[in-house]
Amino acid sequence: MEIEKKEKKIAIGDLAKTFVESYKKTDLITNIEKKQFPSRINVIRITEELREILFPGYIGRTSLNWLNVEYYVGGKLDRLFDELQLEISKAYGEEYSTKSLSQAECIQLSCDQTLTFFQKIPEIREMLEDDVQAAFDGDPAAKNTDEIVFSYPGVVAVSIYRMAHELLVQGVPLIPRMMTEYAHSITGIDIHPGAKIGRSFFIDHGTGVVIGETTIIGDQVKIYQGVTLGALSFPKDERGKIIRGTKRHPSIENNATVYAGATILGGETTIGEGSVVGGNVWLTHSIPSHTKVIIEEPRLKFFENKKE
Repeated sequence: MEIEKKEKKIAIGDLAKTFVESYKKTDLITNIEKKQFPSRINVIRITEELREILFPGYIGRTSLNWLNVEYYVGGKLDRLFDELQLEISKAYGEEYSTKSLSQAECIQLSCDQTLTFFQKIPEIREMLEDDVQAAFDGDPAAKNTDEIVFSYPGVVAVSIYRMAHELLVQGVPLIPRMMTEYAHSITGIDIHPGAKIGRSFFIDHGTGVVIGETTIIGDQVKIYQGVTLGALSFPKDERGKIIRGTKRHPSIENNATVYAGATILGGETTIGEGSVVGGNVWLTHSIPSHTKVIIEEPRLKFFENKKE
């Protein structure tokens, strides 16, 4: 037994040396003695606690009343401010070290950004109330809005997106994408924080929805599972590198509906106001307002299923 333990220790030591050599050869995916990043675990926990503030009495502590809610929210905000500020300062650290900002200046910047974000939360909540109402109005299976807040993955994904989007607009690096990819992992709905989404937005069912970075969505828009609002192609420069910062994804105007499995591609593609895109439609060009697009019904063949 002692011999086996000794052999195991030697084997583990050899493996560790092999791994270290691998780390030295794969610089792109190795971060040793280089950058300090935000903690993914902390960002996820902060995101979930922020959702408790967005939906008080639904998520987290449920025994709230008008006598204790201010104390409860104040205590949570005080702690979350420090925690989010720390993660934002980590996100800024590497970027601003090249701009000759001192550590104190970087901390002050992250404090300012955290405060600005917290001041936006009441407005985010107003938008989410519209989103929840749109879900109730658009889904006859919903018995009440409580069911939607508790149960609908689209509300989870959109609530996290709306917070992440505001942080992105403020210029906070990395953290917005960490937040929306967390939402993607638990809902199956992939919304890039750079997308611009209007009020009363409803994603029904949700699994497999993809909304790209430069997508623009108006008010009162409804989309179903499996919808892709994606890029048609990626323009490249003379060196063959992808050109970033261009509009690559479609625009969906007010009161449009996009049914399950539809794929709409291209930065110049616009779905006009009040239009309907049917299930499994593939679109790479614009359609005017109040237009319905469907694919032709496929021909079905029926055969007698005879048992041998």
